[in-house]
Amino acid sequence: MSSAIHVEDLSVRFGSKQVLDDISFCVDQGQIAALIGPNGSGKTTLLKTLLGLVPMHTGEVLFFDRPLNAFREKIGYVPQRFEFQDDFPITVTEFMNLAVAQQLDEKAIVGKLDEVGLPASATSSLLGTLSGGQLQRVLIAQALLNEPELLLLDEPSTGIDIVGEAEFYNILKNLNKQRGTTILLVSHDVSMVSKLVDQVICINKCLLCAGPPQTMLTQQKLTELYGKHAAVHNQQKHKH
Repeated sequence: MSSAIHVEDLSVRFGSKQVLDDISFCVDQGQIAALIGPNGSGKTTLLKTLLGLVPMHTGEVLFFDRPLNAFREKIGYVPQRFEFQDDFPITVTEFMNLAVAQQLDEKAIVGKLDEVGLPASATSSLLGTLSGGQLQRVLIAQALLNEPELLLLDEPSTGIDIVGEAEFYNILKNLNKQRGTTILLVSHDVSMVSKLVDQVICINKCLLCAGPPQTMLTQQKLTELYGKHAAVHNQQKHKH
């Protein structure tokens, strides 16, 4: 199976601060993979580097054996936080159209919203009236407009309640199964990751481990990654 993402000897330094140090991993085509690690471990920086937003780095990044510039249009991205004024008068349809060169017809927008579990009536909703979970679904729908082969998500369940979080991750699983979309997401939720992903990539400035969740989310590895107290808490959550 070919690699959707191939990262080799990737390092990032901001001035005198080493943010990422000699990281190498692969995500196979069709996989769902999760980047996990403590706060400040470099997860978001790694995602931004993959997207070409951190140009000053060393190492190699390939997508389906091609450099970013040859594959950029086939990558969808959902950021950790989408900041906007709640009272800004923009509808879901208008927001979706911001991501494309030519205005979409209503049918195309409704189709993408349906893929993420939103009704056709959502097209006329103001963005500021949506719940956290609904907004995240709209962001994914927008990211799907160019029919991406790869979807990158940074803490996609931020601001979503527990019930909504489970539904949200089911949407990602369905996108992966039905469309064959390769997905790489940043997450703090070890319990949900253990149920969703094919591969876990553990980083704390450097790569600590990578592999299937059954072997990566053990007491020993979580302790190495998060420290004793956090690891025990996450492991108990995983068991339940």
